[in-house]
Amino acid sequence: MDGETRDWKDILRPGLAVVFVGYSPSLPAWRTGHYYANPGNRFYRLLYDAGLTPSLLTPAEDRSLPDYGIGLVDLMQEPSARADQLKPEQYRAAVPALRAKLDGVSPRTVCCNGIGVFRHVFGGPPQRLGRQPGLTLGRSTVFVVPSTSGLVNGRSAERLAAFRELADWLRSGVNEDV
Repeated sequence: MDGETRDWKDILRPGLAVVFVGYSPSLPAWRTGHYYANPGNRFYRLLYDAGLTPSLLTPAEDRSLPDYGIGLVDLMQEPSARADQLKPEQYRAAVPALRAKLDGVSPRTVCCNGIGVFRHVFGGPPQRLGRQPGLTLGRSTVFVVPSTSGLVNGRSAERLAAFRELADWLRSGVNEDV
């Protein structure tokens, strides 16, 4: 972005319940250094509404997410105003590094934040929103939720239902996929 470089930091550690995988940092996220910092992004509201965090967090609190068993990583570390501004081949080229990162921390669950993220990682559409039966990424069960971006409209009910399914599954302690 205009020659500016930032060391975009993954929020990962071993033993996490879930790691959310996004496309790439938004421009506000890149400027602030915090995930999902665009005011229109619903990520933190959905975490709270689904019961994944006990309070409504702000982007500035993203580094506290591992305390709740949550990690964050993006496929690309290149900022963009919209995910479709980066080329599909760039996303595909980033998949091996993503898989290596996730294998290194082996979360219980990997959740693609966006159907397009799932397509880039797995090469096709998901079976459904929510848990992907029988599909794993390394030893991690796979979920997919509609993108939390403010650019994705009209999916509020589906989005919340997918986040609630994830929260319920994590609380259940069941891990029948691995």
